[in-house]
Amino acid sequence: MVNTYLNVPDSNQDPKSNQISRITEDVKQKYLKIILAITIITLFLLFITLSIFYWLNNSFYESTNNAYVTGNLVQITPQLVGTVTMIAADEGDFVKKGQLLVQLDPSMTRVVQESAEAHLAKIVRNVCSMHSQIDVGKQKVSMFQSKRKKARNNYQHNTHIFKHGKIALKKNGKLNSANNVLVSAPQQLDRTILRSDNIIKIIKHPDVKNAAAYLRRAYLKNQSSTIVAPVSGYVAKRSVQIGSYVIPGTTLMVVVPLDHVWIEANLKETQLLSIRIGQPVEIRTDLYGKNIVFHGKVESLGIGTGSAFSLLPAQNASGNWIKIVQRLPVRISLDPDNLDCYPLRIGLSTQVKIDIHNTNGPVLMPHSVNKIYSATEIYNSKLYEADMLVTRIIHENCTHFWD
Repeated sequence: MVNTYLNVPDSNQDPKSNQISRITEDVKQKYLKIILAITIITLFLLFITLSIFYWLNNSFYESTNNAYVTGNLVQITPQLVGTVTMIAADEGDFVKKGQLLVQLDPSMTRVVQESAEAHLAKIVRNVCSMHSQIDVGKQKVSMFQSKRKKARNNYQHNTHIFKHGKIALKKNGKLNSANNVLVSAPQQLDRTILRSDNIIKIIKHPDVKNAAAYLRRAYLKNQSSTIVAPVSGYVAKRSVQIGSYVIPGTTLMVVVPLDHVWIEANLKETQLLSIRIGQPVEIRTDLYGKNIVFHGKVESLGIGTGSAFSLLPAQNASGNWIKIVQRLPVRISLDPDNLDCYPLRIGLSTQVKIDIHNTNGPVLMPHSVNKIYSATEIYNSKLYEADMLVTRIIHENCTHFWD
């Protein structure tokens, strides 16, 4: 019992076995130290390798989480004063280009258009009447020419037959009368032609052109009471209400075309040294998480920082000055790969990672000639319809002259 508690070796044990056990323990400790050293060295080498890989990998990338989704915000505003009588789209609705959005009361504009139509019809009839007088004058001139020719023939015939002076003098008086009438008729015809400005086509007469322009203006103004969508997109920020009295410039609603959005990344000025237009970009959003990756490319670099274009620019030339790292907006265009399945909204937060391996691209956008970024053709047909209306009124009021 005493030997057990005091850990005193038993005198009956073999000394050789004790020595072997001690050697075994030493070997185990040495192996443990070797394994521990190998493990530490392996972890250290792995750490060094990962650090070098991380440094090499990130040295060819620039990233920031100060990036947001942005796009075109098409404001719908009226072109004339009026009262809202109908609203055909609400927030969140998808509208196609040319679809009716808001209808204003067209009563006054319709009255003005009808007055312009009546004025054009009156002018056309007056001009057609002048051209009719020209035709009548030409007929009179032709008739007087026939009369003068007949009188000359009679005079020559009577002069040849009769030798009496009175008879010849009488016939000569008739001939002089015919000559006088023939001289006055062309003068009257010339005055009528001068009034009509020698214009063959009715539409080119100055009075008709002025009345037609007034009708076109009235027609376009009447059509402006119907407000349509200039582009296809989703309605947002609808502020118009039924019965509202609106004036030109009032924002009724906003149409956002989500098929054309981009990323605006605000990079530090220390990150812009290797940024070039055309470099590939990976984009991740907080909405869809890290598993959904959008791809794009650098489209343009901002020309100035946000503080330079702010309403109250910083005044660094006065008072105490503290240096602040500035940020420059970088526009990133998106590839339309995932936009159908994972649509983006305006203002969403994103994380961008720009691959800067290739630095051969330009820093500023090259000069572009006749480049159109966006356009709409929904208003082109209105002027064509106005021209067709003018043509119809001219044709209806002067059909006998139209060729």
